[in-house]
Amino acid sequence: MSRIVLGVTGGVAAYKAVDLASRLRQQDHAVDVVLSRGAEAFVTPLSFSAVTGRRAYRDEDLWQPGESILHVELAHAADVILIAPATADFIARAAHGLADSLLGSLLLSATCPVIWAPAMESGMWQAAATRENVARLAAFGQRVLPPAEGHLASGRSGVGRLPEAGEILAAVEEALRTPQLTKVRVLVTAGPTREYLDPVRFLSNPSTGRMGIAVAEAARSFGAEVTLVLGPTELRAPAGIGVVGVTSAGEMFEAVRARLEQTDVLIATAAVSDLRPASHFDQKVKKSDLPNVVELERTQDILAYVGAHRRPGQILVGFAAETDDPEAEARRKLREKSCDLIVGNDVRRPDAGFGTATNVCTFVTAHGAWQVGPASKREIGEEIMAFVAQRLGR
Repeated sequence: MSRIVLGVTGGVAAYKAVDLASRLRQQDHAVDVVLSRGAEAFVTPLSFSAVTGRRAYRDEDLWQPGESILHVELAHAADVILIAPATADFIARAAHGLADSLLGSLLLSATCPVIWAPAMESGMWQAAATRENVARLAAFGQRVLPPAEGHLASGRSGVGRLPEAGEILAAVEEALRTPQLTKVRVLVTAGPTREYLDPVRFLSNPSTGRMGIAVAEAARSFGAEVTLVLGPTELRAPAGIGVVGVTSAGEMFEAVRARLEQTDVLIATAAVSDLRPASHFDQKVKKSDLPNVVELERTQDILAYVGAHRRPGQILVGFAAETDDPEAEARRKLREKSCDLIVGNDVRRPDAGFGTATNVCTFVTAHGAWQVGPASKREIGEEIMAFVAQRLGR
């Protein structure tokens, strides 16, 4: 049984922490809850005691005499510390090492993984001071989950909602996992590419890079050394993952080729453009001067190149985004491009494909096929990394 310290700070989302505590307990974790003074304006210690079966602590408990020092004992006993919800105020205090509360003192004494689940208004999350404080926490080696987007307490919509419970619980389980892929070097390609006709027109596709970023996060959670070759997207890779930004298929090809010899596992999730304009104009072409026919040429096939040049022991995973019989296409791609695994998905489904939070995939290997999902893209990434770990005998 793992021991989790759940720190609850003073935001409207504090009521959701009761459900988190309950779900952690249902997963057979011992849960010690510590409430900030502000949190008590929204929830009570009794609520948490009822769902955890353990005492919930308040700031006043820091100053009570006893045989042990409470914040030190809680910190040393914890396997993971989770702060949910984490307000802008408490993030700022922790980022600067303030120890004027039980939770603040506990964090300074901690040696275990610390996970933050922020919840606040969009303006507060996007403020320069908050971004700097979050960066400080990340520099301490602590993990800050990105807040979700949607309806906020103010009535507005935007980024700032507490991350979904499933994402928070997955982060806790990840922190508890014994790394299986330590010293394994994983290279992930993600996102679209853009093939420009002129400075304002290009060929591309709807990929956002969400799947590849989820795979990179999963690889990191397995203990791997991860590099992400990322096409143009508004999404950010999390801390702890090296990012190589590219735009075109040619740039992505060169980034992969340059790193191939130092890579143990390549996972090619990127939606690479298959065609590009044969000619490129350095200046914007006036509408009246646009050609009626644009000659196209093929781009480099990154997966085929790696399949032909992989060294013994390297693992190669590819993706196949299809609109008709993904499994059949995945089998063809597996064979023709010398992959160990092809992940096929039907992009016509509303719960799969480009831009969605979930995916439904068919995993195809030389020994069989199986379906994964509907599941979050992070869960798909976990399944891929489990396959990699098995293949490496970890």
